[in-house]
Amino acid sequence: MGRIRSLIQFPTGDSSSTTATSIVVADLDSLAASVDSNSGTGISVGDDRFLRGQGFTESLDDSGPFDVIGDIHGCRAELESLLISLGYDIRLDTDGRAIGATHPANRKAVFLGDLADRGPDTPGVFRLAMAMVASGSALCVLGNHDDKLFRSLSGRAVKIEYGLSRSLSQLEHESLGFREQLKSFIRALPPYRILDSGRLVVSHAGLPERFHGEESDRVRRFCLYGDPSGGIDQFGLPTRRDWAADYRGEAMVLYGHTPAVAGEWVNNTMCLDTGCVFGGRLTALRYPERELVSVPAARVYCVAARPFPANPEALSASDFDS
Repeated sequence: MGRIRSLIQFPTGDSSSTTATSIVVADLDSLAASVDSNSGTGISVGDDRFLRGQGFTESLDDSGPFDVIGDIHGCRAELESLLISLGYDIRLDTDGRAIGATHPANRKAVFLGDLADRGPDTPGVFRLAMAMVASGSALCVLGNHDDKLFRSLSGRAVKIEYGLSRSLSQLEHESLGFREQLKSFIRALPPYRILDSGRLVVSHAGLPERFHGEESDRVRRFCLYGDPSGGIDQFGLPTRRDWAADYRGEAMVLYGHTPAVAGEWVNNTMCLDTGCVFGGRLTALRYPERELVSVPAARVYCVAARPFPANPEALSASDFDS
């Protein structure tokens, strides 16, 4: 099938303005075959090395440049808008769905996990991310929501909470082949990656220097959940120790997991989860430039258990039809 290049308008979050970008319409079948045969990690998607804590150094020599993106949580439209803001060209299939993105300067996106749950289009987020990883234009690490989605899709008993039911409902409308590709993709994700010869570490919930280069279940749990203190806060959520406050490592550590109003440097670390699904923003850090780029959420897709300030442009959750 030939490819057609066209200009498509995407909302930027401001109802009065739009942003144009170059879109390529491609053949979804050929792309699906690529995702199924190569996860973009340098191993086949059926390999279980990552489940044993290996594979985090697969991209050690990759120096980028990178665009490191915080928790997406099913917010596909905002992800596309952010990629466009970062200069990526998005590829569409014949149904108008985003199935890939490349940067003219060969930049590479890095997804910090938690692509799933709470938002309006978890399948669309994974469809785009899987294609980018398969083509080599992105890397991805595992998030706790992604891990739980994998376990649920694999038939394991999990609590259906924290937005998982929305993902499962959305995936019911996808083909069995897509769901199997999704399981293979998540199964192959490493808990963290060491990039740029050790200058950059990316993990969903962060990683203290003493764990850099370590392979263990303890490290995997930290990458997914951070450092729980064992307590529960007034909103019924687990409390966590602030590992970043004590970080003194030379490597920059970029992570997400716990939403913050904005990205701020703490001892050469930064949390890039800026609460998009809660009506905040979707944020990327350009590396090595250390520049932040973000787009506002169009809606409050999910009301946070711990109050989170939505951006002024976001529609309220009551306006969202799930």
